[in-house]
Parts: sequence; C-alpha cells; structure tokens
Amino acid sequence: MSVRRAIPNKDGLYFITITCAEWLWLFEITKGYDIVYKWFDHLRSKGHFICGYVIMPNHLHALIAFRNTGQSINTIIGNGKRFMAYEIIERLKRTNEEGVLSKLASYVNEADRVKGQRHEVFEPSFDWKECIKPAFITQKLNYIHENPCRGDWNLVANPQDYEHSSARFYTLDQHAAYEVTSWGKLADIDLTK
Repeated sequence: MSVRRAIPNKDGLYFITITCAEWLWLFEITKGYDIVYKWFDHLRSKGHFICGYVIMPNHLHALIAFRNTGQSINTIIGNGKRFMAYEIIERLKRTNEEGVLSKLASYVNEADRVKGQRHEVFEPSFDWKECIKPAFITQKLNYIHENPCRGDWNLVANPQDYEHSSARFYTLDQHAAYEVTSWGKLADIDLTK
C-alpha cells in the first residue's frame, strides 16, 4: 500500500518500495533492470548508499542510506521515479509496445493530464520505513532477498541466485548485478553532511 506522507528527515536509512502502475511488469517488458541501476549510480554520485535491493518484474525494494544533500528524500525519490519513467517509456516506444503505452496513458488522472503528463508508469506514491534498529534492518533485508522466492513469483529457489538482488552479497560476500554497501559500515559514516 502506498503512503502519501513526507519523510520528515533529510538523511537516514530507509526501506523504499516503488511499484509499477497497476503492477504491470514494466521492468521485465522493457528489460529495464539497468534503468534502476542507473538511478542507483546517480544516487551514489550524490553521496547516498545503496545497502540492499531487489528488482522484481513490476516493483523494486531498496534499502538506501540517504546523505543530507539539502533536498528532501521525497524529492530525491520523485526525481528517480521520473527518470526511470522516461527511460521505460522510451523503451516501450522503441519496441512498439502500443498496448502497454495505451494502458499507461489511461492511468493518468485528469489533473496530471492537464499538466502535460502522458503516462503513469509508477504508482503515484511509494512505501517507506525508516530503519534504525539492527533487528528491523535485518528483517527488511530478509524480506527484500526472499521476494523472488515467495508466493507466485518463484523466480529462483535460493535468494542468492536472483541476479537483480543484493542477497548474494549478504550471503556469499559476492556482488550480483550491482555493488552495494553493507549497512553495517554506515556506523562509520556521518549522513548528516
């Protein structure tokens, strides 16, 4: 469930969930996993830390340590969603996915359509939880890493086998598709500046 409330802090460790509009498999359809990695690269270039993630076919979970850059975390995530949305739309256009583009256009509400928005790629809001206590951080990482093995997904038998996840790092000390920073190292980092 998406929440429409601002993150009150400008720094800290947060569990973030971003969901594709109407749960469409947009990351899979566009082979857009690399789009998320480009956003992660941008975050790292601004001093933030990617501490855990999983990119599923239609949503992503990430454990991100935000450094205080003066911008609100909501703005940082909103800009990331916008960047990823543009990239996804471009790929859908290049591959002539007219049916998907039409669906995404139909999800735009009238107020946003008046402002010029043509497609709704992600759910309007995102989920977030601040992560302070080690037990809660571990719980969230376990949730992230087990995602590909749960329910109807069953994408892999073992979490560390899923390429678009940080599970391999936390279980085997090997990076998969994207290099992460262990959340345990954050104790030595001042995120407030």
